[in-house]
Amino acid sequence: MKRIILIFGLIIGCYSCKNGNRTADKDLPNAIKKDAVLMALDKELDSLYNTGVFNGFTGTIVDSTGIVYNKGFGYADIKTKQPYTENTIINIASVSKMFIGVALAKAVELELLDLDDPINNHLPFTVSNPNYPGTEITIRQLATHTSSISDSEVYLESCYANKDDVAITEALERYTTYYQNPSSHYMSLAEYMPKILTQGGEFYTAQTFANRKPGERFEYSNVGAALCGLIIEYAAKQSFNDFTKAHIFEPLGMTATSWFFEEVDMDKYSKLYYDELELPYYNILSYPDGGLISSSTDLGYFLVDLIQGFSGSGKLLSASGYQEIFTSQLEASAFEKKKAYNVGLFTEKQLAYDVIGHSGGDPGTNTMLFFNTETKRGRIFIANTDSKKENSNDVFWGIWNTLEK
Repeated sequence: MKRIILIFGLIIGCYSCKNGNRTADKDLPNAIKKDAVLMALDKELDSLYNTGVFNGFTGTIVDSTGIVYNKGFGYADIKTKQPYTENTIINIASVSKMFIGVALAKAVELELLDLDDPINNHLPFTVSNPNYPGTEITIRQLATHTSSISDSEVYLESCYANKDDVAITEALERYTTYYQNPSSHYMSLAEYMPKILTQGGEFYTAQTFANRKPGERFEYSNVGAALCGLIIEYAAKQSFNDFTKAHIFEPLGMTATSWFFEEVDMDKYSKLYYDELELPYYNILSYPDGGLISSSTDLGYFLVDLIQGFSGSGKLLSASGYQEIFTSQLEASAFEKKKAYNVGLFTEKQLAYDVIGHSGGDPGTNTMLFFNTETKRGRIFIANTDSKKENSNDVFWGIWNTLEK
């Protein structure tokens, strides 16, 4: 949910190995070479883990054929020494938004909505920027963060609920925004969004909408993303949770993935940390914008499909559906800083590096999921730790860059 702004390097290569099959003699040198590369990768990532920055993390490499490297390091639970593995689950923060993009493209294919529909065509309440009351907000504008809907302070203070009502100690003061609401504060997406977006709503403020015409400028919006999830929910006449389960998770075999604690195996859920300090769990009321729970294995399946879809052969959508997601949607004038950056449908694009994907961060979880459009190879990083240590940034980039090898 909270935005991590990162510069993404070029993915220059990765290596695969075949397990469980006897290798022909003529392929033996290549097999040995690949094994050596993977062993070197293990060693380098293990060395980076031993710096003591991240309590637990996974590093994953995929290509169009599948997952070619996927390993956990450290602990999902420091106290019990439960290992952090490729099957450990955790909420993946704003990487979740890529699932809204795929769900949106699927809803278009099912003729449930059109990207250029006004959002009020699909809502039982009215959403309008009071600064531009005559200008409709469209679904495409939600998907490209140009809707003029802003993330107000009241939104940030209201969208998290302390899952187990754990008392917040002085050491957790930096996270009070996320834990100030008791578990009883939790409500459904359909209940929460009108309270944020309609004048007179409990969480509505003057900062809910920017003084800017819808469609004019890019401004990253968690609220807009969550609203898009709700629109899909109304258009499909089923919950966003059930829609993504039917059209994404089940087709890809993502059996460990869900939007809700109640639907996952909590024995596999990682603890959350700020350095060595354990953080409480939290629910996200605007859950499509950052609340997906998954493992590196399940995310690997998803990233493989995105890479295949980029080449026109994914399982989830038609070739045109993937193309819509990955196409740069905006003109340079939409951005305050004219950098080599653009967006697809809830996808970040670093044009200078031929990289597509998303980053994410919430208390105790930091994530990266990107693929290179030239090499058709991708990387995933998931960690269960926020860190204030001086070397944390260097270690993070060390892990990410190692996954290029």
